[in-house]
Amino acid sequence: MNESMKHTPNPELDLLLEREVDVAPELVWRAWTTPELMLKWFTPAPWKTAEVELDLRPGGIFRTKMQGPEGEEFEGAGCVLEVVEGRKLVWTSALGPGYRPQPAGDEKGGFLFTAVISIEPSGNGTKYSALAIHADPEGCRTHAEMGFHGGWGTALQQLVELMKSQ
Repeated sequence: MNESMKHTPNPELDLLLEREVDVAPELVWRAWTTPELMLKWFTPAPWKTAEVELDLRPGGIFRTKMQGPEGEEFEGAGCVLEVVEGRKLVWTSALGPGYRPQPAGDEKGGFLFTAVISIEPSGNGTKYSALAIHADPEGCRTHAEMGFHGGWGTALQQLVELMKSQ
């Protein structure tokens, strides 16, 4: 990756989850870019992913609908910003498909963010990075308090278990 294009996380504005996982990068990529697979791992149990809509091109849609054990639902839709085959997926909740601006603080829990998923070969596995970039410290705090590290970490473990069983 071009070093000038890397985002240096700001601890007041960004949340970062980094892990080494023992599945190949192409499997991690496939799990992130195949809606049928995302349905099986994307949401930390006991919640589940009920719907995924993904158009892997800049300006395309990134939409998920999650359901809780008591029937609660959380739907989020955003815009794909960047796709580097097998290496990087970037989307934002600040924009809808076609780069259409979204209202701030709508159904997304009161904050907007940009997600950067990076995948790199590492030994026999993958160096995985999930970065959530926020506009202000309040949005970052809200996302952290919602359980970013635990939730995204659990989802990653579910991804690994799924891809090992494929």
